Amino acid sequence: MNMPDPQAFASTWMSQFTDPSAWQSWMTMPALTPTANGHNPLAGILKDFGAGIAPGKLEALRGDYLKKIGQLWQDFMSGKAPVLHDKRFSGSAWTENPMSAFSAASYLLNSEFMLALADAVEAGPRERQKIRFAVQQMVDAMSPANFFATNPEAQKHLIETKGESLTKGLANMLGDLQKGRISQSDESAFEVGRNVGTTPGQVVYENELFQLIQYTPTTPTVHKLPLLMIPPCINKFYILDLQPENSLVRYVVEQGNTVFMVSWRNPDRGLANVSWDDYVEKGAIRALDVVNEISGQDRAHVFGFCVGGTIAATALAVLAARGRQPAASLSLLTTLLDFSDTGVLEVFVDEAQVALREQTLGSGGLMPGRDLATTFSALRPNDLVWNYVQQNYLKGKEPPAFDLLYWNADSTNLPGPMFCWYLRNTYLENKLKVPGALTVCGVPVDLGAIEAPTFIYGSREDHIVPWQAAFASMNLLNPKNPKANRFVLGASGHIAGVINPASKNKRSYWVNDKGGRSRPKTDAAWMEGAEEHKGSWWPEWAKFLAQYGGEDVPAPVAAGNGRYTPLEPAPGRYVKARAD
Repeated sequence: MNMPDPQAFASTWMSQFTDPSAWQSWMTMPALTPTANGHNPLAGILKDFGAGIAPGKLEALRGDYLKKIGQLWQDFMSGKAPVLHDKRFSGSAWTENPMSAFSAASYLLNSEFMLALADAVEAGPRERQKIRFAVQQMVDAMSPANFFATNPEAQKHLIETKGESLTKGLANMLGDLQKGRISQSDESAFEVGRNVGTTPGQVVYENELFQLIQYTPTTPTVHKLPLLMIPPCINKFYILDLQPENSLVRYVVEQGNTVFMVSWRNPDRGLANVSWDDYVEKGAIRALDVVNEISGQDRAHVFGFCVGGTIAATALAVLAARGRQPAASLSLLTTLLDFSDTGVLEVFVDEAQVALREQTLGSGGLMPGRDLATTFSALRPNDLVWNYVQQNYLKGKEPPAFDLLYWNADSTNLPGPMFCWYLRNTYLENKLKVPGALTVCGVPVDLGAIEAPTFIYGSREDHIVPWQAAFASMNLLNPKNPKANRFVLGASGHIAGVINPASKNKRSYWVNDKGGRSRPKTDAAWMEGAEEHKGSWWPEWAKFLAQYGGEDVPAPVAAGNGRYTPLEPAPGRYVKARAD
């Protein structure tokens, strides 16, 4: 059978809903019933799907749908209210009005049918994931909760506020149009350096790519070996230093560590030609050298978060090829080194899309932070897009103050050459895991050549770095001494799982220390023997750092040294530069 091209399919499907009556049909009418003008949204979709779905499967889905829609119609005619198991329709206004309840129930049934069709398409896993993603995007966009005419909560709020909610909603929408993005938080409530990113410290070094912050110790003694933290360059570092009660930076300082942080510069046109090699050589390696000089030690703990972990591991592999082993330990949080499973982000990466980026940005230019933020919001559209359309625009409400979402809106650009290299060599061709397949900074890269005990963390509900993909690093690092690797699994997602303060004692984490001389080779085997513990995984990491941190010594009395003197207080000016 011929498989429709995923992007062409998505485009065709979108065109099915350019007619407003078709949208109304989708939201309120049975999915296989034509509208008054004869236009049937699903007829066109079924035509596209038909070439890729076995006839028996298609007929079974159609029969199941007709049975359910018939029952829904009978219930509606008899006055029986449908049960709406979806938080978008949890408000009482949806069930108080029979038409609104039927609209929501019909939409949910149509959505279920469309996603079942997407799952039934006969194609490879990658192509099916792309189609399902496109279907999910359109299904979420067409929820009756997203339109004033079909949202009884918004209508009720309009009456209760005597029209004020509509006026305020329009003002909110116009303000966001000027900003070019949807407001997810009360951004006036936060300011970097005032109430987020406030852990005391000094900038002790800077170059064109980053500033290096040394944090002020809070304990009379510290572990002898310092800690260098390398955050993702795709976001601002202060996700690791939000407010005092949820700051990972403050926590590790309080555990008796001398902590240094890389604060990446938000690239402007002057950095449009910066490469991946630059981020490794002038970024991670340079930062590590400065940390060693200031601390007077030849080794340091190296920490990497997300893309920062990929940069950190690449840098250590480069140094290993040069005959250096400067890491006392390596900590990787939600990091990909093996890109075999990149989760839902796979839908954005194929040869055609990467080649297009290379054509437009590979020789110079900037990947706008706004585009990156839009991509990540598309991974969770109901939570990060449509929820705010409903609240901010339809109901005229102001978003609450939330430090994590304030950070989420503080986008960063990426240099085009660096971004294109990263896409092709990791996400598309997965070469980083293959010893010698890549040359970085003039030397072949072999992750297995890094000699350092390693702490690897994954988040169980992570949709950006699936925890199984994070676990895959266990089989790449320390191949001659696999017991030097330790894996910890936390609850929640990519960010919330990491930012789980020890003081709050929330969520849980899993460890598996039963291996003896061997350890589980697969994520499934690891999980089978794992034990769940309540609370934060942070203390597990603190114990790991202490284990390899050396003896306790008096805490530094001042930041920097004779060569590297303080330049400005933390968090520095680089982190305050905005992409927009």
